[in-house]
Amino acid sequence: MRAADRISLIDKLGRALQARFGYGEIDIFLSHYKVAKPQSVSTNSKWVYSKEALRDVDEAILLKMAEELDVALPTASGIVVRAPRNWSNTSDLKMFISHLSDHRDKATRLKDCLVPYSINGFVAHEDIEPTLEWQAEIERALHSMDAFVAIHTRGFSRSVWTQQEIGFACARGVKIISLKMGEDPTGFISKQQALARRDRSAEQIAAEIDSILAGDERTSAKLQAAKARNILSEIPF
Repeated sequence: MRAADRISLIDKLGRALQARFGYGEIDIFLSHYKVAKPQSVSTNSKWVYSKEALRDVDEAILLKMAEELDVALPTASGIVVRAPRNWSNTSDLKMFISHLSDHRDKATRLKDCLVPYSINGFVAHEDIEPTLEWQAEIERALHSMDAFVAIHTRGFSRSVWTQQEIGFACARGVKIISLKMGEDPTGFISKQQALARRDRSAEQIAAEIDSILAGDERTSAKLQAAKARNILSEIPF
């Protein structure tokens, strides 16, 4: 999350807490997320009080608070969007996995293999609940993703949906990885060297994706932070 977006989100959360709760209730809300109340805020403003408490809170926690308080997240395009349901409680790096519906099994397999690397994949045919609007949830994932991987099986380039997803990723400037599984990348991403499937397993492909993300300036810091948080959470008391 960019610094300006973080400041804007904290401001919105402060406004929401100010409007909904008293000081004691704000403290209860903060403690639920293991956030300490501010110790040296000399103000009668619940908004300022809340912002001071939230200034150093982890991004993942801020996003969880935003979901509970129904605070929308601003994007660079001015569109207001919230993260999709399956990303609402994760601090992992968020990767959109673009695929044809006939090959959802490959997308799901890759998603599962990325979990040990603190990479949380979004697979539309698996992660969207039947009660949620399909297209809106996909758009939320595209707005929220940190990186994008396209599984180029035969017919991928002829799909209106997958080509729109690629266009969205290009417009946002996120890291794009193409996985060649029967078809070469086309259009804007054809100039980028694709990962060849060859005879490699999904586990091996996931390891290479992790290496690529770790070496890219757009994703390296977030991936490293996600791994650090997961290591800490696994340390027994």
